[in-house]
Amino acid sequence: MKLFIKKLNKDAKLPFYATEHASGMDLVCVDETVLLRPLERALVSTGIAIELPEGYEAQIRPRSGLAIKQGITVLNAPGTIDRDYRGEIKVILINLSDKEVVIQKGDRIAQMVISPVAKVDIVEVEELSATKRQDGGFGSTGTS
Repeated sequence: MKLFIKKLNKDAKLPFYATEHASGMDLVCVDETVLLRPLERALVSTGIAIELPEGYEAQIRPRSGLAIKQGITVLNAPGTIDRDYRGEIKVILINLSDKEVVIQKGDRIAQMVISPVAKVDIVEVEELSATKRQDGGFGSTGTS
């Protein structure tokens, strides 16, 4: 499968798989400097736009190293990029630590996973089939 990518910024880096078996491609910041104070969020530029194949979406997910080492995560994780979106991919980062964090041009800020999308036909019904769980949620099956 091919993913068409357009650089919108001369400093943009193409997404890349950091290892042979990585599921996500790393996305790189093109902003000069982004200062994230504790609990602050920012929209960080990647300088790229993509064209996805029919039947696919891109999911923007946090990088585990940034999360555990610096408390930086993707606020709307996973962020969804629809097949028909052609604008710049930007990542909403939030600092959940108690220290300021600086993101600089060239830093890997998130990962992008390409996933199939199933389309469904909506059918309105009067009743749904019964299950053992029914409407129990939010811990109804236990905590361990």
